[in-house]
Amino acid sequence: MRKIIHVDMDAFFASVEQRDFPQYRGKPIAVGGSAERGVVAAASYEARKFGVKSAMPSVIAKKLCPNLIFVYPRFDAYKAASEQIMEIFHRYTDLVEPLSLDEAFLDVTVNKLGIQSAVEIATRIKADIQNEIRLTASAGISINKFLAKSASDLHKPDGLSLIKPNQIDEFVAELSIDKFFGIGRVTSEKLKKIGIFKGADLQKLTRIELTRMFGKMGAYYFHICRGEDDRPVVIDHKRKSVGAENTFANDLTEVAEMQQEIDGLCAVVHKRLTKSNLKGKTVTLKMKYFDFTQQTRSKTIDAYTNLESDIKAITDELLLQNIPEFPIRLLGVSVSNLDNQLWKSVGNQLRFDFDVD
Repeated sequence: MRKIIHVDMDAFFASVEQRDFPQYRGKPIAVGGSAERGVVAAASYEARKFGVKSAMPSVIAKKLCPNLIFVYPRFDAYKAASEQIMEIFHRYTDLVEPLSLDEAFLDVTVNKLGIQSAVEIATRIKADIQNEIRLTASAGISINKFLAKSASDLHKPDGLSLIKPNQIDEFVAELSIDKFFGIGRVTSEKLKKIGIFKGADLQKLTRIELTRMFGKMGAYYFHICRGEDDRPVVIDHKRKSVGAENTFANDLTEVAEMQQEIDGLCAVVHKRLTKSNLKGKTVTLKMKYFDFTQQTRSKTIDAYTNLESDIKAITDELLLQNIPEFPIRLLGVSVSNLDNQLWKSVGNQLRFDFDVD
């Protein structure tokens, strides 16, 4: 039986800003963009109380929280903090799987200090981060990655949660579909439409039914709703692309609507690239039409980039080179041909998102 810890920094970008600038402490701040334009990359917990969250347009965030303070991101500071965090992880185990600058899985079944209790290791890691970097982290502990990830979300911020083997069945049965690691917003909405709201509901569907509905991901859903996850913590996988997509309740017919949606997707991709310390050369625009036919358009540039302005400019060019004649039900933006060497400053592992909707 493995001992897996998932460590997730609390409001990482915003917390670094509040640590470095006392005038921001205790106040609602949003990293990224401005009040007039842009997208929130991260929000402090003071801002989250008003409903402000990442990937939200700045204009909407300002309406929700009139006193919101917008802070320009300092990615060098976030990367420096991430390097310190990863160094702390490696004091305890070399089996560290970073998911981004501020999040990682650790397998401490066999660890460098010979500590038997995974809870003790997680407690020490949290204390090291607090004392040395002056930031807080939340940790989840269980026997596999899915459960550890779910546990780390239970008591944020500064949380520590353990799911014991004899608690798994009850925990997963009551877990909201929205909280399942690997089930995104669109998939969650699709499940709710057929009466699936928590793990116990999902367990009623057979593996064949889930595979018919969700393809290869159906098998993954079948297992995780039973608390089963055999994926190991790995340290040598390289991510091939970073993307985001959205399926619309009503098909898009106007170019202006398409451009607005694409701009939002570009902001999300930019955030994911910068959070994971990655850049790429190839930008791809994916379009799925009302009849479910699909088209992709790509462009490769000479230099690596993760700038939101570059991604927006390329996707706009791809859209306008041949304006869609039919209604669009899905749009997606991705960046590939990545420079994975950039990840070496914080580790050699990146996870491919199961569900980026």
